[in-house]
Amino acid sequence: MHMLIELKNVSYIYEQEPPVTALEKINLNIEPGAFIGLIGHTGSGKTTLVQLLNGLIKPTSGQVIVDGKDIGENKKGLKDIRRRIGLVFQYPEHQLFEETVYRELAFGPKNLGLDKDEIDIRIREALNLIGMDFDKYSDRSPFNLSGGQQRKIALAGVLAMKPGVLILDEPFAGLDPRGRKQLTELLKRLHEQQNISFILISHRMDEISYLATRILALKEGHIVLDGSPAEIFSQPEKLKEIALDIPQLTEILFRLQKKGLEVRSDIFDIEQAADEIIDKLRSRNIC
Repeated sequence: MHMLIELKNVSYIYEQEPPVTALEKINLNIEPGAFIGLIGHTGSGKTTLVQLLNGLIKPTSGQVIVDGKDIGENKKGLKDIRRRIGLVFQYPEHQLFEETVYRELAFGPKNLGLDKDEIDIRIREALNLIGMDFDKYSDRSPFNLSGGQQRKIALAGVLAMKPGVLILDEPFAGLDPRGRKQLTELLKRLHEQQNISFILISHRMDEISYLATRILALKEGHIVLDGSPAEIFSQPEKLKEIALDIPQLTEILFRLQKKGLEVRSDIFDIEQAADEIIDKLRSRNIC
């Protein structure tokens, strides 16, 4: 279910006094299977962009094309587009409302008109994907779960719809370090094992650098940087110009380079970085 998404000269203006241009003449192709990291300061246009992709809002001008179809002109297909492009809002656990985990996860598939057996299969698959046991959790109230578990359940609710693209808006907000690590590894595993493209909005550069295959940086409604994590985070001065930082791990590697240790700075996995540092220290007989 891989999907190609294209934006052609897309602008969006919020009609208020005075009018606010959130996005201006955006041209963008999102290839199937990508993991896009979307970064930018508050008000840069990130959330507006993903709402356009999902068809929640229509562009003021330009075209949003999904699998060759202009979703602004294709009203009948909009429901299908929203099913295939899943959107998980910030603090999705606040949108849980059913009495049991099973009923929560059944809500979306039921709205697709699926029969009971198919709904049951999808719920079991979704819980398996997020690493939660069906027999243990299906009859439990989602409101009696931990914050991290509730967020997983909200994510599973979207996965049960079998989306081709999954958009996550600040999924790490409010999670403790353990919860962030668990969610990060879950997203990485889903991207590697499932036929899903990801678009991740986050201000957490450590998670963005670790997960994304491509990063888009927005400033005042324009895409100002577009490239791989290695390309983007090798430009700390440009990032500072748009009020963004580099990952902590990249900062450490840069500092070691300044101290004369010839380590690579394009590593975003802590264990790989540790191996790189130890290897270089050993080559200099330091450890």
